[in-house]
Amino acid sequence: MVSIARKNLLEDLPRFLVAQAGIMFAVSLVTIQTGILNGFSRSTALLIDRSKADIWLTSDRMVQFEYTEPLTYAQLEEAKQVEGVERAEPITLTTSRWYPANSTESSSVRIIGFDPNGTLFQPGDITQGNLKAVSNPYTIMVEGSRIEELHINSIGQMGKIGSLPARVDAVTENTQSLVASPFVFTSLENVNTYMSAGYTSRVNCQANESGKFDCTTIYEKASDAETKQSQMPPLKALSLTDPVTYILIKAKRGQNMEALKKRLQETIPGTTAYTKAEMSQKTRDYWKVRTGVGVILGIGAAVGVIVGMVVVSQILYSSVSEHIKEFGTLKAIGASDKLLYGVIVEQSIWMAVLGYIPGMLICLGLSAAVAEQGIIILITPGAAVGVFGIIVAMCIGSAFLAIRKVTRIDPAMVFKG
Repeated sequence: MVSIARKNLLEDLPRFLVAQAGIMFAVSLVTIQTGILNGFSRSTALLIDRSKADIWLTSDRMVQFEYTEPLTYAQLEEAKQVEGVERAEPITLTTSRWYPANSTESSSVRIIGFDPNGTLFQPGDITQGNLKAVSNPYTIMVEGSRIEELHINSIGQMGKIGSLPARVDAVTENTQSLVASPFVFTSLENVNTYMSAGYTSRVNCQANESGKFDCTTIYEKASDAETKQSQMPPLKALSLTDPVTYILIKAKRGQNMEALKKRLQETIPGTTAYTKAEMSQKTRDYWKVRTGVGVILGIGAAVGVIVGMVVVSQILYSSVSEHIKEFGTLKAIGASDKLLYGVIVEQSIWMAVLGYIPGMLICLGLSAAVAEQGIIILITPGAAVGVFGIIVAMCIGSAFLAIRKVTRIDPAMVFKG
């Protein structure tokens, strides 16, 4: 029966190639759409996944990694005193404008401040310069995949962030979210200086129910005279009232994470504690579900399956129609319906395998080609196996239209003139 299936499959080579093209299209569309979705969602949580923190302490109004409300440096000091905390480090996220020295085009950038001497935050894989460079005043590290967008040619190049100078002293990779402005990394003192440049600040404190003070820093636009007098201010060290975005927690050995999360939230009102895995999942889910990106890419994958099914079913139906007398002869000499169905299903499986292999190779090549552009098409072994299962199911499902034709064969037709 296998030889009959192969014979029917390869007898008409042009038709066979058309069928394989349809299957390759389905494989490519499903793989690329799911790969883009996986790569996209993974990119949004790269910095979380690469961190060495056990717990991320955030505002209780945090929606996802880049959309939250600030905490204060004072809350970092409180977190350090909580039982079970071995180490706590802050990171700060803010948005500003980058003005390159060699271009009139400015860009929006996402500035991430961290402690270069810390151990919990990992700003990617440094390819040029070194981590300690960002400890120097007005120095930054940029994400390599977006370096051309910032009009940066090499390290050592000068530009401005807002109204203050910035020197590119390092380049890193594997940090950039596909949905975010280009990432720029620097020390906490640098980012605090950039945040407050051109602004004056005042602190608003209110007593809460426990008798502690909740303090927030309110920045107001400085007068022109004040701005001119402070074009190159000294770096602004963080005070207790300055904002930080997240507090990264390293737990002491043997700590129960759920119990530690509860203690942190009880000690520091207005916060929520997430494990690294929970924080990462919350961010990925936001982009997959709440933004509709997952639905859009899912529709694209479904279109690929539908197109593939239409092509395969038409090819199989035509093949059965052309060999209807052969199937009738088999039935007349006693072949069971199950045996005849096996020929068609075997044919559809061969089509699935022969279409899947080149289709997947094309997707892997495309994934490698666009990786240099910072576009991640993430094709995991699990995803590849899943796509193969979908394609086999698609081809077998398509065979049912042809099987219905076989079930209606009258063996007597073989003996008709």
